[in-house]
Amino acid sequence: MDTQINPNSSSAINSSTDKGTLAIDLGNTTTVVAFQGEFDQKPRLLDLPPITRISGEIPSLIWFGNQSMDQIFIGQQVIEMGLNNRESLELSSDFKRWIGSNKLNPHSDKNLSPEAAGEIILKEIWTRMPENLDIKRLVLTAPVDTYKSYRSWLQKVCNKLPVEEIALVDEPTAAALGAGLPPGSKLLVVDIGGSTSDLSLVELEGGEGRPDPVAQLMRFNGVDLEGKTKQVLRCAKVLGKAGFSIGGRDIDRWIVSHIYPQTPINESLLNAAEKLKCKLSEGIIRETQVITSSTDDNIYTLRLSRDAFEELLNQQGLIRVLDSLLENTLAGGRANSCTLEDLEGVVLVGGGSRIPLIRKWLEEKVHPTPLLTPPAVEAVAVGALKLTPEVTIRDVLSRGVSLRCWDQRTQRHIWHPLFFAGQPWPTNRPLEIVLSASRDNQTELELTIGEPEIEGNHEVIYTNGIPTIQSISTEKRFIPWSNNPTSIKLDPPGKIGEDCLRIRFSIDNNSKLIMEAIDMRNNQDLTKEALGSVK
Repeated sequence: MDTQINPNSSSAINSSTDKGTLAIDLGNTTTVVAFQGEFDQKPRLLDLPPITRISGEIPSLIWFGNQSMDQIFIGQQVIEMGLNNRESLELSSDFKRWIGSNKLNPHSDKNLSPEAAGEIILKEIWTRMPENLDIKRLVLTAPVDTYKSYRSWLQKVCNKLPVEEIALVDEPTAAALGAGLPPGSKLLVVDIGGSTSDLSLVELEGGEGRPDPVAQLMRFNGVDLEGKTKQVLRCAKVLGKAGFSIGGRDIDRWIVSHIYPQTPINESLLNAAEKLKCKLSEGIIRETQVITSSTDDNIYTLRLSRDAFEELLNQQGLIRVLDSLLENTLAGGRANSCTLEDLEGVVLVGGGSRIPLIRKWLEEKVHPTPLLTPPAVEAVAVGALKLTPEVTIRDVLSRGVSLRCWDQRTQRHIWHPLFFAGQPWPTNRPLEIVLSASRDNQTELELTIGEPEIEGNHEVIYTNGIPTIQSISTEKRFIPWSNNPTSIKLDPPGKIGEDCLRIRFSIDNNSKLIMEAIDMRNNQDLTKEALGSVK
């Protein structure tokens, strides 16, 4: 679907404009919109009637009746019309997790694809901006586990927006920047959202007389900001991270399946389960107290105690997965000389962060490091507003990048690692390797780049709409980036065993893998090109 954005819509500027930055955190259940003017001390959540539930919060719901766009309702409109309780092709919900995902899409029969649904929400937010706001820069957030493909989707959508500056930051980094810890701090961010659970170790630059950390804004198309070269670059560095596609909406499904195992799951039941989950997460109830929640039509009543709720989460393997994510994240931190004892705080955000079992688990794992709990829903969007055009976010690879080579010793092809998972980017200096000819009169060398397909030991399998966590093999398999490897001509032809090419690999500010090839025999520069985006 190709929606068009009118630059002369309600975002037009009048005589009393308020210039500033808009942040949008597209969520699986709630999308958050925040704005900060150039002279504002604090950000403010925007009220965009009739699509906002409360200021800054838009239910991630779309009712799309037909292609003519005359039967479309967004966010709170869907709820007020009672359309969110229907299981129909017109209703799009729970779609963010599938944007950019290569897994089986349960929305394939919907009127809208997940990408089209996400585009409509972003478009509607933009066209409903108050007339007195002059949006000079836009900051968007992206999940960790589908960052590369999600970024590609956002790039296409946002190229239609008439805004001068656009930046993208992964959600855990945005949460870290909004945590309020002093510059120079190292912290762990735990983000339990509607569709994913993400953990990141983050080091904020600054402290000891150095400038405070903020982020450099970049256009998705790779064009540098005007005046960028005059800025002093400072970095917020991600030391380690891990993500998994289980979140609050999956917990809702577990609740429904546990209480009504023979009943088909629909939106009405899921909404009742979400209300029950929120009630069970309140701090004032007893563990054995039975809490109830009913569907809007009162056909079903869901009853559960906190003890039974926590037992259900343990049975489904949620804590086991969080343990694995925490260990993988801390392993990345140790590779960057950062341990749990080095942290100034642990930031817990996302709607799932309210669940007492998760808080208790985290407190036990990170003790005595203090646990910080900013406002759960808007923390990421508000943190993203700190990304002003003065520094760059220095991220890390979540999978790594390898080059397919012929191994003379074993007489077979192997994958030789170029950059490992946890490698910060952009890189400070290129990685250099030397390639030799494997036969006489060789006229070209082929370069096949790939990345690991599997790194972890759990995956989510959907059976009749119920997410189930299963263990998987940790053996690495590699996926080539392209079916057409990059070829470099050898002139003159190479001789067997002769060192021919010096290849330099680096990762730039746009997450592009850059290759530069030099013929060692005559010191001639052969090529310099971008091979693709890292993840």
